[in-house]
Amino acid sequence: MAIYEKLEAKPAPQGTKGIVHWVKENLFPSVLSSILTIISFYILYITIPPLLDWMIFDATWSGTKEEITKDGARWIFIFEKFNQFIYGFYPEELYWRPNLALVIFVAYIIAFKRVNVKLKAFIIISFPIITYTLVAGGFGLEHVETEKWGGLLLTIIVASVGIVASFPIGILFALGRQSNMPIIKTISVLYIEFIRGVPLITLLFMSSVILPLFFPEGMDFDKLLRALIGITLFQAAYIAEVIRGGLQAIPKGQYEAADAMGLSYWQSMGLIILPQALKISIPNLVGSFISLFKDTTLILIIGLFDILAMVTLTNSDTNWLGFETEGYVFVTMIYWVICFSMSKYAKSIEDKFNTDHK
Repeated sequence: MAIYEKLEAKPAPQGTKGIVHWVKENLFPSVLSSILTIISFYILYITIPPLLDWMIFDATWSGTKEEITKDGARWIFIFEKFNQFIYGFYPEELYWRPNLALVIFVAYIIAFKRVNVKLKAFIIISFPIITYTLVAGGFGLEHVETEKWGGLLLTIIVASVGIVASFPIGILFALGRQSNMPIIKTISVLYIEFIRGVPLITLLFMSSVILPLFFPEGMDFDKLLRALIGITLFQAAYIAEVIRGGLQAIPKGQYEAADAMGLSYWQSMGLIILPQALKISIPNLVGSFISLFKDTTLILIIGLFDILAMVTLTNSDTNWLGFETEGYVFVTMIYWVICFSMSKYAKSIEDKFNTDHK
């Protein structure tokens, strides 16, 4: 005779519970959560409609300054000064060159996740060369002085160079701090702790004003190049600490396994240890890169006009006084879009390399 066991009823699958159940479970699971949800909805109610009215419904999108009759945002200021916000003082007839560099950048970003290691190395090496040739000139292209670079173009260049150049330097200092060689370890520790204890604005000032004092008479570095050196050295110290944290998270057995296989130090680091450490460090690395992107606004202190500085500069135009609010909102949206895109792109890379078993 068959014996049947009574099974307990199981909850319905999540997809069949409906929106009412989701609202109850996520927004009103308890008295305290219900109060906080109501307060949040009230704050959204009193802030979002006026904000939408100012930004969209009551905004002025076209016409001239004299034709403004609405109380909302006056976006005609952004349209009028758009080229300066994006390109700074770059010659208008040469806008196609940074535009082409941007198209190549997007193509490289899309291809980066789909190609092998050798092609990744080619992308990392070739892109700065191609970008500099297009923007600055060379190989038959008209030369454009860096003093004319500005706006979002300059912001992206400074941030990109700082991120790409600081990454390998940071790896070397992270390995140096983990080294058993006293001299190498001491130099790495002193560099990392000194740089991390000094504000970026100080390094920018030193690289722009103090550093040229040590050059031979008649020798001078480009102002932008000096800023890039300062930003790269600053970011490398933070990258080193992030990667060091990843190295410390690797189990000791991984090092022992590499030694048992007879691998050299650089082979074990390049093939076994560093790939795992970098995978672990992706979230913190992205946080450092986003922070660097926002810190590029400090280059104004040495006379370089990024997109935020261009807002301040365009507001000094006597024909467009009093439009700084629209300019700062526009810059805020650009920074948010870029930083959010960086975060989502890094999350996709993190998910791709996630080998943890669940």
